[in-house]
Amino acid sequence: MNRRIGCRFLCADMVEARWKDRAGRLRRAMVNLEDISRSGACLQLETPLPNETPVVVCCEGVDLRGTVRYCVYRDSSYFVGVEFEEGTQWSSVHFRPQHLLDPLQLVRRASRRSRTSA
Repeated sequence: MNRRIGCRFLCADMVEARWKDRAGRLRRAMVNLEDISRSGACLQLETPLPNETPVVVCCEGVDLRGTVRYCVYRDSSYFVGVEFEEGTQWSSVHFRPQHLLDPLQLVRRASRRSRTSA
């Protein structure tokens, strides 16, 4: 499940997801963006999405097109991993989630603190 290349940024923001259900009807939902990287994202939804479902993640006018790679039920909702299509990459220049945290920065800060307190 942790196959995404590149740094994942933890985040929290509401975005729109669009996909077609098995009957071919367009579905839309406001979902929670859990994490994001250049090559993919994790969305929290109330409904499961089958693997290989094409999805568009709409973020403030930026459409990130991808495919569902996993869907896991956890803590009363579904966590859906989306791999962005080739040629589609997320960049904070075009869309910055409301809450964005780089885990590497936390590690660096903790490392600096431990060196200064030693």
